[in-house]
Amino acid sequence: MENDRYSYRVIWSEEDGEYAGLCAEFPSLSWLAGEPEEALRGIRQVVAEVVADLENNAEPVPEPISIKRFSGKFMVRIPPELHRRLMLEAAEAGISMNRLVSDKLSRVE
Repeated sequence: MENDRYSYRVIWSEEDGEYAGLCAEFPSLSWLAGEPEEALRGIRQVVAEVVADLENNAEPVPEPISIKRFSGKFMVRIPPELHRRLMLEAAEAGISMNRLVSDKLSRVE
């Protein structure tokens, strides 16, 4: 597929005993193979076929995450007690709660 900018990942599937090729923009699709490289090739081919089918039927095609623009803002609801603890931790560190949470999130893998 030309200009394929989708987000792919290959993981080992213990359940299937093979590598699974996945695409974040198409979570319902996967491809199983004995080697990781085959799983990647397989999922890329499946995505190419699905994109072509969507285009042929004038249906919307998911935008690749890699080219989406993000504002850097998102809202999250947390329990009031956690909100209080975070505010206290930020105040004690002399930083904003936004900075504290951003720092904590940057360490998440």
